[in-house]
Amino acid sequence: MLHLDISQWLLNYRYLILFPLIVIEGPITVVTAGVLASVGLLNFFIVYFVAIVGDLVGDSLYYAAGRFGRKRLDRWGRFIGLPKERLEKMEVHFNAHGGKTLIAGKLSHAIGAIVLVTAGIARVPFKKFIFYNLWATLPKSLVLLLIGYYFGNTFIHLQRYFDFAWLGALAAAILFVVVYLFLRKTGKKLEED
Repeated sequence: MLHLDISQWLLNYRYLILFPLIVIEGPITVVTAGVLASVGLLNFFIVYFVAIVGDLVGDSLYYAAGRFGRKRLDRWGRFIGLPKERLEKMEVHFNAHGGKTLIAGKLSHAIGAIVLVTAGIARVPFKKFIFYNLWATLPKSLVLLLIGYYFGNTFIHLQRYFDFAWLGALAAAILFVVVYLFLRKTGKKLEED
């Protein structure tokens, strides 16, 4: 259902709504925009640029939630299983393996938001955060856009084949009815003789 809403919004408002939709629901919006680009309703390169910027803005919001939530976690984290010692271990991990962790989190959709918030909690410098996120976002956005683009092109070509298949099935059905009626008529004549 969400996919149909996104498609309709993109058809109605195009680039005006593309950026906020990517910030809110990035991957499905980029794939949908790729389909629309494949049929000429959106420009591929503009969509790619907006996908990158929108994705980075959305990721920065997750980062900011972690960064600004850190003060509360320092005080109240022990009540939810995040004592100060665990928060300090997160910082040590991100200092040692921040780039790899950010890229892995970004490329795996399942844990991406958790890694982004955790990077903020661990106080990863924003320049480092945005640098690694950009390098992971460039190929990820391109792959999602290409999936939509080639799916859209494939669908158009398949639609032509379905049209031909439908015409072929119709012709076969008509031929079947004609042959059936012919055999029935000639069969009755043979019985009469």
